[in-house]
Amino acid sequence: MRNTRALAVAGAAVAALGLSAPAAVAWDRPSNVVALPSVIARGGQLTITVDGCPRGGTATSSAFTMPATLSPIRGTNETARGTATIRNNARPGPYDITVRCNNRTLTKPQAFSVIGGVRGGIGGSSTTGATPTDMAIGGGLVTAAAVGGGLFWMRRRAERHV
Repeated sequence: MRNTRALAVAGAAVAALGLSAPAAVAWDRPSNVVALPSVIARGGQLTITVDGCPRGGTATSSAFTMPATLSPIRGTNETARGTATIRNNARPGPYDITVRCNNRTLTKPQAFSVIGGVRGGIGGSSTTGATPTDMAIGGGLVTAAAVGGGLFWMRRRAERHV
């Protein structure tokens, strides 16, 4: 019974090591591509951070106006950062980022998403100032406040004479 348990534990450990080894090889340099914000509007600027890129490199995507230059960040271990601008005519949806650094290429699928504009009217706003309705409502509120304040003041005054 003890030998069976030991054999099962050893088998599980070997299986875990075997499954983690391909992942360790896949995270060779460059690695850990991060795009912030992960959801961005057309024309916005996206910050790309890449680990394992000590001398910098480039980041490309079909949504970028031009390739982003990645520059090393001082005080960090082999991390580079760059800024990319999203095309104004980029279609909404997810986009990949391909990083070229140290003569290696890494593609992060669906690294960020572009959102499209919404269809909306003026949303109740007005660019010409207050409308006659707004003025009537405001005037009514001011009148109600003045009458209420006057009644309160008259009542307090009457209480002092009693």
